Amino acid sequence: MLRGKQTWWFEQRPVIIGAATVVGPDEGEGPLAADFDLVHPELDMQQKSWEKAERLLLEQASDMALQYAKVNKQQLQFYVGGDLMNQIISNSFAARTIGAPYLGVFGACSTSMESLAIASLIVNSKSGDYVLAGTCSHNCTAEKQFRYPTEYGSQKPPTAQYTVTGAGAVVVAADGDGPIVECATIGKIVDLGITDPFNMGAAMAPAAVDTLTMHFNDTGRTPGDYDLIVTGDLATVGHAIAKDLLHRDGVPMEDTVFGDCGLMIYDVQKQKVQAGGSGCGCSAVVTYGHLLKRLKQGELKRILVCATGALLSPLSFQQGESIPCIAHAVALESPMHS
Repeated sequence: MLRGKQTWWFEQRPVIIGAATVVGPDEGEGPLAADFDLVHPELDMQQKSWEKAERLLLEQASDMALQYAKVNKQQLQFYVGGDLMNQIISNSFAARTIGAPYLGVFGACSTSMESLAIASLIVNSKSGDYVLAGTCSHNCTAEKQFRYPTEYGSQKPPTAQYTVTGAGAVVVAADGDGPIVECATIGKIVDLGITDPFNMGAAMAPAAVDTLTMHFNDTGRTPGDYDLIVTGDLATVGHAIAKDLLHRDGVPMEDTVFGDCGLMIYDVQKQKVQAGGSGCGCSAVVTYGHLLKRLKQGELKRILVCATGALLSPLSFQQGESIPCIAHAVALESPMHS
């Protein structure tokens, strides 16, 4: 049911019964490496193109998520997914091998929570018993499409972020053992006129604040109702801005409660990742790998993941357009807490 203005409340309490994450070498050297299911030692993954490597990430994550859920492809009723590539080709081609009815979505780096929210809505409305949600990104495909090919060796400013090479997938079911999807707050476009594609954090921070504020208004909850609240990939620049904006709006966040997937996945002091992580795979692998494990173990009782996305394209950038941004938030509860 709709609660407030923008929040879907899932009375049937859909369950994540299987989750898997696959990442590249840089992510495998970060602080969360032990929580990923598969780490590729090379960026090309023995594929003939970066795009095929990205597709492989998603296919592997999807296969493992189904295996962990003990659900075969014939039982799967829908697949919801998207990515950063033009016409979301990574997901469309992966959906060809998955074989389930397919809903392709695009929310840029917010796609992880957008696809999870839609999958949960399908299950909650009893329109499907088993729904797969997934997303992916690859550092080299994103660089080639949105900025410059890596071979060019262009320098980047400190505000730039490093696209995560990784894919995450989950199976959402009507019942079973696993973290519970409580609700989802669907964001709206926020555009403050930023045009710099190397400063995604500053562009996306207001959208994250707008969605978080609406989530608290719709649900009647406060930050204190969550053990952890994480944004998708604001990194060092955007995370600080979001914290300041929330404080201005009367929603103060403690450092121990408010985190960011783009800061968690890498050691920004030791790894050459500029301001931190970004990309569709960023919040997906951090949430579906690290955070779900903490929920399953009961270390965290309830979390809120607010994935952020910058909805620009190479075409809009070349035409001098500003960057419209969005954020979608999903609340997850530990099965030990319910």
